[in-house]
Amino acid sequence: QVRVAESGGGLVQTGGSLRLSCAASGGTASTQNTGWFRQAPGKEREFLAATSWLGARAHYADSVKGRFTISRDNAKNTVYLQMNSLKPEDTARYYCAVAVAPTWPPSVYDYWGQGTQVIVSS
Repeated sequence: QVRVAESGGGLVQTGGSLRLSCAASGGTASTQNTGWFRQAPGKEREFLAATSWLGARAHYADSVKGRFTISRDNAKNTVYLQMNSLKPEDTARYYCAVAVAPTWPPSVYDYWGQGTQVIVSS
């Protein structure tokens, strides 16, 4: 069983930045493809970005391309989501998820964290 834990959320003003961290442990978590998602009240969960286990490949949703950057540090077993130029529309709960299958881009995510809240004030 892979355990996933997000951190780094908080309150930030419009135009500010946050870096979210995703720590994964158990199984072969450090070798798995990993994605970031978010969900705002009343909306469906939205895909944001994914990275391959070596960090050589990345895939972004159009809504965040150019503002968000996904990266990973396998030595620390951590995946990051750097979020810049934040807008009130970015307010949501952000989730990290791990995909077991090596499919690229990932199509199925098997293990999910409980999320970290991001609030962007105007």
